[in-house]
Formats: sequence, structure tokens, C-alpha cells
Amino acid sequence: MGRAELDGLGAVVTGGASGIGLATATLLAARGAQVAILDLDPAVPGCYGVRADVRDDAAVRAAIDDAAAHLGGIDILVNNAGIGAVGTVADNPDDQWHQVFDVNVVGMVRVTRAALPYLRRSGRAAIVNTCSIAATAGLPQRALYSATKGAVLSLTLAMAADHIHDGIRVNCVNPGTADTPWIGRLLAQADDPAAERAALEARQPLGRLVSADEVAAGIAYLASPAAAAVTGTALEIDGGMAGLRLRPRS
Repeated sequence: MGRAELDGLGAVVTGGASGIGLATATLLAARGAQVAILDLDPAVPGCYGVRADVRDDAAVRAAIDDAAAHLGGIDILVNNAGIGAVGTVADNPDDQWHQVFDVNVVGMVRVTRAALPYLRRSGRAAIVNTCSIAATAGLPQRALYSATKGAVLSLTLAMAADHIHDGIRVNCVNPGTADTPWIGRLLAQADDPAAERAALEARQPLGRLVSADEVAAGIAYLASPAAAAVTGTALEIDGGMAGLRLRPRS
């Protein structure tokens, strides 16, 4: 995919100031898109920053209108904003369940709802949702997080069906464990960070964490005209975690 691939397209990336979102915003801009970032702290060189909390519907609507005015419309929406949670169903209180669902699922709804009028006018619109391997594989100590990502996967399919006749493609990426600031914070809290990192790497058949840039490349493909026939799809970028069952090395 060359730089001209996204020339003339306006893209909005939520949670675009760090991790997968930052890598995605940077890559979309490098390939010619005009990019707006919606984040709590959206300052990223080369991108238009709009401060917004995805839990606040009025703020989201104002931010999307602001971004659309700056970009001259919205052709690509990357719903990436999200937060994590650790624990079994016995560990997270109700308030945390409400908070994580509010950001990871309802936040995605709020942003998409606000962007729909602009996406409908695009004629070549694409939405890419950041989901997770946690939507399709049972991971220990991730009950709440996994539940939200399962909802994102189902939401992606429903949105793809609802908006196909609006000319809007909707897909998601399912990253494996990615080398992001959130994972870095989790590792820092472990009793033995090096051993915990080795365990996370070992459960992915490639034997390493996925990089944010690798996930961004998948998002950029799904958002681009090269994926014009792709909708209602979950693209796994997980080092083989979802589909491979390897024998132990002798």
C-alpha cells in the first residue's frame, strides 16, 4: 500500500495518542490521510487533536463535528479507545464493570453514532473497531475485559449488516497480546516482570508479543480502498494464537 492509497480521505482515530491508536494514526497520516485524534490528551504531531471522553455523549458529538469540519468530512473511523481490567468474575466490583463497558462498548457506540452522518456522505467509508483475541479465546484473569471485547465483536457484525447499504464497511482487528503501554504497566506490577513477559510471549505461537505497528498495518488495510470487498470480518493479528495448536518443542 503506497502513500497515495489514502490521499483525500479524512480519518478519525479514538484513543489515538498512545499504543495501537498512535501507531494507527501515524500510519494513516503517512499514507496520505488527514487524521484527527480523539483522546483525553490528543497532542500528536502531524494530526489534528480533539479532546474528548468517549463516556460523554455531548463531548463526543462536539468532537466529531469539530474533526469533520477540520477534515472536510469523515471517510475512516477507527474505534480504538479502550481500557483494560484484570481479574475473574469474583474480583471486579459492579462500578468497574459499568466503567469498562461504558468505555469499551458504549463509547464505541457513541462515537460511531455521531460519525454516521459524515460516513454516509463519504461514498467509500470504513469503520475499524479494535477488538481482541480475548473475544474468541478464554484468557485467565480477563473476565471483564473479555466480556467487553466479545461485545465489540458482535457489535462489529451487527454494524456491518446495518450499514452495508449506507456504503459503510465495518470490520475489526483482534490483536493478540500487544506490546503497548497498558501491557507494560501490567508487567511492572507483576512479582517477576521478566517471567510474566516470557509467559505472555510463549502463549503466542510466534513466541513474541505483537507490535502496535503490526496491528496498525491491519487496521490501515481494512480502512483502505484495497479492502473494498471486506466487511463483517475480524482480522486476527495474534501471532497465530487463535488458530494454531503447536506441539511442544522437543
